This record gives sequence, C-alpha cells and structure tokens, in this order.
Amino acid sequence: MAFEGLSDKLGAAFKKLRSKGKLSEADVKDAMREVRLALLEADVNYKVAKDFTAKVVETAVGEKVMESLTPAQMVIKIVNDQLTQLMGGEAAGLANANRPPCVILMCGLQGSGKTTHSAKLAKLLKSKGHRPLLVACDIYRPAAIDQLCVVGEKAGVPVFRMGTENPVRIAKEAVKHAKDHGNDYVILDTAGRLHIDEQLMDELKNIKSTLEPAEILLVVDAMTGQDAVNVAAAFDEALGITGVILTKLDGDTRGGAALSVRAVTGKPIKFAGMGEKLEDLEVFHPSRMASRILGMGDVMSLIEKAEQQITDKEAEELARKLQEDKFDLNDMLDQFRQIQKMGDIKSMLGMIPGMGKQLKDVDIDPRQFSRTEAIILSMTAAERAKPDLINPSRKRRIAAGCGQRVEDVNRLLKQYNTMRQMMKQLKKMGKKGGKGMRGMGGFPGMGGMPGGFPGMPGGRGRF
Repeated sequence: MAFEGLSDKLGAAFKKLRSKGKLSEADVKDAMREVRLALLEADVNYKVAKDFTAKVVETAVGEKVMESLTPAQMVIKIVNDQLTQLMGGEAAGLANANRPPCVILMCGLQGSGKTTHSAKLAKLLKSKGHRPLLVACDIYRPAAIDQLCVVGEKAGVPVFRMGTENPVRIAKEAVKHAKDHGNDYVILDTAGRLHIDEQLMDELKNIKSTLEPAEILLVVDAMTGQDAVNVAAAFDEALGITGVILTKLDGDTRGGAALSVRAVTGKPIKFAGMGEKLEDLEVFHPSRMASRILGMGDVMSLIEKAEQQITDKEAEELARKLQEDKFDLNDMLDQFRQIQKMGDIKSMLGMIPGMGKQLKDVDIDPRQFSRTEAIILSMTAAERAKPDLINPSRKRRIAAGCGQRVEDVNRLLKQYNTMRQMMKQLKKMGKKGGKGMRGMGGFPGMGGMPGGFPGMPGGRGRF
C-alpha cells in the first residue's frame, strides 16, 4: 500500500522519541534527520523535505513542547499538523459554474488513467445527485472513444461523441447538448501524449480559451514519483491547472508525489484513485491522509464508505433486529456483502487506528467471503433464521453441500456468535453516545473484528 515504507520509518523515528521521558533539542533534531531521510526515500522533493523538517524543528523546540508531560506526543502532533498543511490543509472541492453546465477539462499524459478517472469522477458526481456528461475529445488514441463509452456505460453516465471531428468543436457541441438536456457537469476527456509536447498543449489551450472551463484537472500516476510532480509543474505552467487527481495511491508507491505536488505547484490534490473499480475514487482529505501516513488510521473515510453501502432504512431495520435480538445468519450474510462492496478489505481495515501494523503480514483472500457465503447458502431457511437448530448432523450436511469441512462450519458459527455479541455491545455504546447504528456502531459487519473476518487472526483456518 501507498506510504507503507514511509509509515514504518516514521514509526521507528517516533518510537525512539517515546522511549525518552524528556526531550532535548538534539533529540528532536536527530529524529527529524531520520524523518527527512524517510521522506527522501519516499521520493519527496528534496527542498520540500528539507523545509518540512525545518518547520517541525522550529515549532517543536519551543518551551511548551519540551517541558510538556508527553513531549514525544506533542512532536508527533506537530508532524501531523505540518503533513496536513504540506498537502493543502483542507479538502478542495470542485468549483461550481455560475451558469450550468460546469465544464471540467481532464488532461494528462497517455497512460495516466485519464479516461478511467473521467468516468470515476462522473460516477461520483452522479452519486451526489448531479447529471454529468462525458465527452470524447481524444480522437487520436486507437479505441479511446470506445473505451470512454464502455466505462461511461458502467458508470451509468451518457457519453457525447462526434467521431474524429476537431476536439474544440466536439467540446463546444457537447456544452450545447448539455444545456439542452439538463446536464450540470461536462467532463472533457482530452487526448494524452507519451510526453509533453507543443501540439498537445496548443490543443488544450484552444479548448480552454474557447470554453473557459471551471476546472482543469490533471491526472497523474502516483507510481511515477517525482516525475508526477514534474509533469504537474509543466502542465500548470503551460495551462494553469486548478487541481490534481492522483491515481494508484492504493498501489506499491512511495507516496512522494502526494507530499510534493501541492508544495511545488501550489495546486491542490482534489481526488485520489484508490483502486481499479469505478467507485474507487475518494475526495482527497489532507488531514486524513496525514493520519494514514502516521499509522493513526482514517475512521472518517471508513464511516463514509460504510454509509454509502447502508441506507437509513437498512440501518434502522438492523437496529430493530438487534434491539429485539433477532440478528440471524441472513443478516450476517448481508453485512459481509456490504463489506465487499466497500472495496479492498485490507485497505479498508487499515483505516482503523492500530490495525495497519497488525494487517501488514496478513494475507486476506477475497475468496474467503465467497466461501462464507457458500456455507450460509447451504443452510435451510430455517437454519439461517435460527442458527441454534444446527446440530452435528446438520453441520455435516451443510459442509458436504458447500464443499467445506465441518470445522469451517463451526468456525463460521463461532464468528456469528462473536459478531452478535459485539453488535449488542455497539448497540449499548450507541445508546450512551447517541450515535445509533449510523455512527461508530453502524459499520456493516464491523462487529466481528478482529476474529469476525475470515482470514483475520482468530478466524484464519482455510478461510
């Protein structure tokens, strides 16, 4: 996962600080030297890394920090605050046009994921109640128009195309079409090149001068490290971008681009691609990303993911069943299915504070959920509704029906009982805290952690 190496090195540096009851200025400077090296290894721009650690030292060596009861924690808080500021401070939303439609010009080098992320952005906007229109302005790359049509259909968003007409004319006609058909966002998927060239920039400049887009979003691949920052700087100088979409932040990337783009270009990262699915696009929150880097988790993003998958009606129904102690295996199956919809299981669990290190060497096979589903579906309706009916002979029949072992059936039933007990506890917490099922107690399937997930410690076996 992104930032994994950086997180480990920062954690080691802070561990040394925590081992000392009182900190001297030399202790802080030594720790920041290690932090600077960790940032450089993560492919952060040299000047950015140097300025960052200098600011931390300047803030941390004050009397308030050095004389506090927990100086190491104060230093970590300062690092967290500085990381947040380095990446932009606040989340930057999309601009709104004074008069719809709002035109978004998507640009970037070939292979950066521009077409896919145009569809991801369109799907995200649609989920927020907007009516976006995708526009095929890449007339050069073979099958680019067909690709946009395919991802547009998957996203449930219409695609405007005019074949190999001039891209400027296509963009103009698309805006007219959007006005006539009530589309409030127009997303222009423009042509990319293998490198920055005058022809590419001239075409983009012509589209910009003709349509005056509210947003010019540059799509860059986080896997390219400092090259991504150099590309961002070049596009910004020539075109004046308004923001960046950073792709592949879920991959094995060192993360330097995310920490350097804002400092080098002055333009915010607005969205982050966190997976291959069309729904795997997140609003980039600097504070949440800083928490992930420092191993503090990202509970807010996890809550948002959960709330996207469970409606108020479903939450109320689940709360009612818990209240009446009627949570059965059908409900457990629904919970697991909702978890699967939330995206990559390991990255999702990594958002929970303290879980990142525990999951580092744990291999979670997505097929584990399919096996769990097979066991539950091998039961009769009565057995799913009343698990207490399942005796040894029924367990043997269920195991044979799904190609699993009796031990696997026993393990699932144990997970069910654990999940049921945990959800009762969360219900009580919800009552005390006033959050209910839509708050911390409302995560689909969260009650079984850590042993409640097949493949997790306490629930491993063949699952």
